[in-house]
Order: sequence, then structure tokens, then C-alpha cells
Amino acid sequence: MSSNPLKITDTILRDAHQSLLATRMSTGSMLPALDKLDAVGYHSLETWGGATFDSAMRFLKEDPWERLRVLRQRLPNTPQQMLLRGQNILGYRHYPDDIVEKFVELSVKNGMHVFRVFDALNDTRNMAWAMKCVKKYGGHVQGALCYTISPVHDVASFVALAKELQELGSDSICIKDMAALCTPYVAYELVKQIKAEADLPVQFHTHNTSGFAVATLLKAAEAGVDIVDSAISSLGGGTSQPPTEPLVAIFQGTERDTGLDLSLLNEIAQYFRGVRTEQLAQFETGLETADIRVLLFQIPGGMLSNLVNQLRQQGAENRYEDVLKELPRVREDMGFPPLVTPTSQIVGTQAVVNVLTGERYKIISKEVKDYCRGLYGRPPAPINPDLIKKAVGDEELITVRPADMLEPGLEAAREEIGDLAESEEDVISYALFPQQAREFFELRRAGKVAPIEEPRIFPAKPAAAAAPQTAPTAIAPARPTRPQPNYSLWKLANRVQNRR
Repeated sequence: MSSNPLKITDTILRDAHQSLLATRMSTGSMLPALDKLDAVGYHSLETWGGATFDSAMRFLKEDPWERLRVLRQRLPNTPQQMLLRGQNILGYRHYPDDIVEKFVELSVKNGMHVFRVFDALNDTRNMAWAMKCVKKYGGHVQGALCYTISPVHDVASFVALAKELQELGSDSICIKDMAALCTPYVAYELVKQIKAEADLPVQFHTHNTSGFAVATLLKAAEAGVDIVDSAISSLGGGTSQPPTEPLVAIFQGTERDTGLDLSLLNEIAQYFRGVRTEQLAQFETGLETADIRVLLFQIPGGMLSNLVNQLRQQGAENRYEDVLKELPRVREDMGFPPLVTPTSQIVGTQAVVNVLTGERYKIISKEVKDYCRGLYGRPPAPINPDLIKKAVGDEELITVRPADMLEPGLEAAREEIGDLAESEEDVISYALFPQQAREFFELRRAGKVAPIEEPRIFPAKPAAAAAPQTAPTAIAPARPTRPQPNYSLWKLANRVQNRR
């Protein structure tokens, strides 16, 4: 036994397929591997949250709550972990406090253990209520800081944020490097200082987009990180997490030996390799190698693929480099927000519109206007006054916690959905995603929803299908995979191109 084993959270059931395969892995495709996954001895398995909730209803015609219950039954020895967007819950806007609390209560009741809570702007006001609710209902609160690079972000600022998260009641801290920007030696310093200042377990989450994720986790481990995120090799690498098996091999025979069985991991990898190639091949992003543009432009790898697909659909692929150059400019104008849902969508699409119109901020969406008003929270740095002037004029800006301006919403949601909701969980599904939930509930009532145990198999598309399409899924979501919210700016981008 090693003296200080490095613990591993595997993302195979959530972020791995969200990053590589459009969040299309169904519960039925997971079931055959669950017994082996449960036998590995992981610290936890990330199974829920992020885009999995609305994707389940929208694309897979599954009840996400049923998935959670099934996984709880089949993973009796392994804690489940989820990604929770603070006051955004799993959506793309702020929700009232009563909806946040009911969501957390039901999540714990249905089998969730660890809640990784983050805010796109690192505004802890948008995290505090969700964290309080997790504590109230007995879950583990993992306060997450979104790592990014800018003139206003450095190791000291992230250490201060970690201490603030500790004061808010975090049981552990996560360094969430969603854009694969944290280089190995920066990771070492960041982990070392957080461990010195905050007396809590520290977990490191990164992606392999830039190509050095394994090295980053190695240095984080040397600095004393307690837990790292990785993904079984058949869905690891690329814009996903670094592969699990090499990490296990690297630390064998050292004081950080994970103790995990490579033979068992290999069996699991073989199974998911079949799922990827035989069931979900049509959702491959096409990003098969490291892409250092993420370092040049501070853009998550999945966001890069998203831009390619969006411009391809609009017949404007030749403007790709122009958009890459415009993105950091828009981000600076907006106060250097970390690029993660929903800020990645807002910043990315505004850059596209700026390029396609030929004039910066000729068209500004409701989302950008709301961001400038303060409805998303407090940006890391001041917003460019010229952008504020163009977006909202002389309107008074919001300085309070955005959710303080929201009326309770749970009873209104219950009344709106009526008897289509068969449970409290259904009411929450509707409160978060009204259109998708209603459509799913109607299909369910009509007996048109297949049992959750049946895999949803998507055959590979014929070669001709590579041409631009008009189907709703033709625009890949933020991180190559995330289903897009119905942002007005995405519609504007298409309208602008159609005018040209």
C-alpha cells in the first residue's frame, strides 16, 4: 500500500462523452460496464450534471432522474459526483432560490453524493446558496474555482478564492481547468499554495486539449493534490480528460500509487471503445490532436470545434481565423470572464457576429446586454465602458446578487406543467428546461419512450452527411458537445450571414 495514494475520479459517464461525443451516451450503454466500474475503487464517478440533464430529455428521450436512480443502484460502492452551475443549476440563466434548493434536495434523495459547485464568473455570490443547500441535505460540497489566464488572474487571486470557498462551507476544493490552460509548473504552485492556505482536500480537473494534461496532473500530485479527474482511455485525451490508465501506471510503485488494477481498467476501456465506435461515431468532434491555440487565445478546445461547425453551417469557414482573433478582444471588453458555460457561448457568438457583420457590436444580443447590466454576476474586471454604453446606454446597473431580483418559481412551474408532471422531480425538470421537459412528458404519456435499459444507438452518418445541415444539432454546442441554450445571439449569427 502506498503511503499517500492519489485518488481518481473518472469522468467516463459524464464529461468524457460530453467533451467528445455530444453527451449522447445513454444509460443503456453505461449499464454493462457499471459492475466493473464499481469494482475499480475510484474516489468517485462523475455521472451527472453539466449537459447530461437536458441532453437526456432532448436527444435520448430519457428521464435524467431515472438515470441517477439506476446508477445509484448499480454503483453501491462508489460515490456519484455531479457538476452544478451554482445559481444556474444545470441551465444557462439564474434560477430562484426555491428551485435551487428543491433541485439539490431531490438530487441527494435520488443518489447524488458530491456536488462540484462553480460559477462562470467565479462570483461566489452565485455559489453560496447552492452550497448551503448541499450542506443542508447532507451532500458533499466541492467549491470549484474556474481557472483562466488574464491580466487580472494569477495564483494569488485563485488562492484567495479558494479560501473564500472554504469560508462558505466547502468540504473540498476543485481547481477547474476547463480550457486546459494550467501548465504543469503553474499547477504545482497553485496546488501547493492552496494546500498551505486552505485546510481542505484539493481536486484537480483539466482537459487534454493543449496536450500537457498528464504532466499537469503529475506536478499537481507532486504538490500534494488529493484527487484528480481522468477518463478511461477509450474516451480520454483530446478535449476530454487525460486517460486514466497512463496515470495509474505513472504512479505505480511510488508513494502516490493509486492502487487501481490496470487489467480491470483495460477491460472497461475495451467496452467503451465499442460504445464509441459502434454507437456514437457520428458525434465525433474531429479534434484528434492537441491544439495549442487554446493557449494563444484562451479558448476551450470544445469551443474551437463549436466555432468551426457554426461557421461551416453559415458558409463562412474562411472567417475562422478572424473569429479567433476577435474572441480575446470580446473577452477583454467583457472583463476577462473565464470561458465556460454560459460565458463561452456569449463571448464566442458575439465574436462571430462582430466578424460577420464587419462592425464590432453592430448587433448585441439580449444575453450580452444582460451581462453588461450585471444579471450574470460580477465580472473579474470592469467591462469596457464603450460596450456598456452600446449595450444598455445610461441604464442603472445591477450590483446585488442577481438571484435576489428573482421571485420564487417552484409553485408557478408546478401549476404550469399540471398533471403532465408525475413527480416532484418532473416539476424541477420543467422548471429548468420547460420545452424539453414538456415534449418528453408528452412522449412518455403517449407510451413512446423506450425503457431506459435500452441503449440509444446512433449509426455512423453516411459520407454525404458531412455537408452543411439545417438540423438543430448541426451547430455543435459549447465544448464540442454541450447542447446550446436558445440564445438569441445564435439566431442573430445565422440571420447576419443570410443577409450577406
